[in-house]
Amino acid sequence: MQLQSTLTCPQCGHQSTETMPTTACQFFYECSGCGAVLHPKKGDCCVFCSYGTVPCPPIQQQKPCCG
Repeated sequence: MQLQSTLTCPQCGHQSTETMPTTACQFFYECSGCGAVLHPKKGDCCVFCSYGTVPCPPIQQQKPCCG
């Protein structure tokens, strides 16, 4: 399982590699490039599933996220 994911801000394109939490979903993320607060896209459980290069740990393990 991968715990590092690179988030790409849809507002400014800034990229940041972050460590994903394994015990909770991350619903909000503040871009360090432009300050935009990212929220999951409709149908996604967290910002890593919406904007990251790697989905969150529960999704990687084919388990329900944040359940």
